[in-house]
Amino acid sequence: MLTKRDLLTSAAMAGIAATTASITSVAARNNTEWPSLMEAKDIAEDGFIYGLPLVMNYAIMYEYAVDRNSGQFKAPFNQIKNEPNVYTYKDTAIVTPNSDTPYSFIWMDLRAEPVVLSVPAIDSKRYFSVMLCDGNTYNYGYIGTRATGSDAGDYMVVGPDWNGDTPPGIKQVFRSSTEFSLAGYRTQLFGPDDLDNVKEVQAGYKVQMLSAYLEQTPPSGASTVDFPKIDKDLVKTNFFDYLDFALQFAPAQSNEKEIRAKLARIGVGPGKTFNFKDLPVKHKLEMALGMKSGQRKVDKAVADAGKAINGWRVSGLPGDSAHYNGNWLKRAVAAQAGIYGNDPEEATYPYTRVDSDGRTLDGSKHNYTITFPAEQLPPVNSFWSVTMYDGKSQLLIKNPINRYLINSPMLPAMKKNEDGSLTLYVQKDSPGPDKEPNWLPAPNDTIYLVMRLYWPKTEAPSILPAGNGTWRPPAVVAQ
Repeated sequence: MLTKRDLLTSAAMAGIAATTASITSVAARNNTEWPSLMEAKDIAEDGFIYGLPLVMNYAIMYEYAVDRNSGQFKAPFNQIKNEPNVYTYKDTAIVTPNSDTPYSFIWMDLRAEPVVLSVPAIDSKRYFSVMLCDGNTYNYGYIGTRATGSDAGDYMVVGPDWNGDTPPGIKQVFRSSTEFSLAGYRTQLFGPDDLDNVKEVQAGYKVQMLSAYLEQTPPSGASTVDFPKIDKDLVKTNFFDYLDFALQFAPAQSNEKEIRAKLARIGVGPGKTFNFKDLPVKHKLEMALGMKSGQRKVDKAVADAGKAINGWRVSGLPGDSAHYNGNWLKRAVAAQAGIYGNDPEEATYPYTRVDSDGRTLDGSKHNYTITFPAEQLPPVNSFWSVTMYDGKSQLLIKNPINRYLINSPMLPAMKKNEDGSLTLYVQKDSPGPDKEPNWLPAPNDTIYLVMRLYWPKTEAPSILPAGNGTWRPPAVVAQ
């Protein structure tokens, strides 16, 4: 089962030179002249960077909506799945998941007709958001406290080629750039005793096909799709098989002409047929070098993303198609750093792997503290958190008190210092009963920390614009 970041982000580094055959069959099948060795390497590098978010997204969709035996299955397409709890170390399909807000998910198949998403009226004090993210990993719209308010409403999501009218009663129409798309819901949890209230809110989230919403006869269904199985070994064997598959549901946008033309030269894209087994060993090796080079570029760009502020990287990575504007490396960085992240206006995510001296965070070597000066907690309209992840997998870690984060709803139980500052204790062992309310358990290994500011304030002090705001996250200090 695909569970860890390296299963996707090192997706083509191993197992590529497994079989041999004739290159001429590929060129003949696609009516193209096969590129030279170095051209093939460059195409593989560019194609890997371009395709990484699409393949990561497909792997999650497969686990959540296709493979009922994946261990992570949520619900079939166009059906909502409300998670009754926040995520824990047992949830492994999504890297860097939040543990603040119980999720709800709808994987939408928009090929036959649009989908109508309905939300109930929600107390304005309770933050919620519905993030619409398509197969390109573009955040193409929001429903929720910040974006549309707390009133009840019906919203329509349409596919890339839909041209119908907007029915009465629909507040807003959102257009996905791909035929399969995700609606990810986040509903604020104020504490363990608030869970039943969250479930009541979730029960009010509804999804209907447009024909059902209008009480009309549904159109003929879309064709059945043979979704290719994806797992650790298969991804390592042939990354481009999955990209080739995903692209048939993603009509080319105007800024994709160049990269799509490159991919077509190696048989990747709608109407093409690419398979590594059709390549001689020397070409497989050139492709492998290109993909490995692409991965190195993504890794470096993740490490250097945004601006370094007290050891934290602060950036506004995720966004819509216009936000990326054909910058495929930026899009790949956003996916690898934390796929399905919010736009910075919805939530901003400072993250770090280093302490105040630039040394790698490692719970086996040091205890750490994070101290917010008095009156300088993260400035938000909603709430904030600091979440602990394993430094290698970017997954939540098992710990003795089942605490994966510290967030602002926990402040009443936490202890402030005499000067009004707040210190968090980041370490693998308890700092003692008196400090335990402020303890964020760490792994006995490398650490990845993510701060989340939900609906950050725009007036000073603010973390916005991301990387250039007036509020600065405090350093992680080794003890």
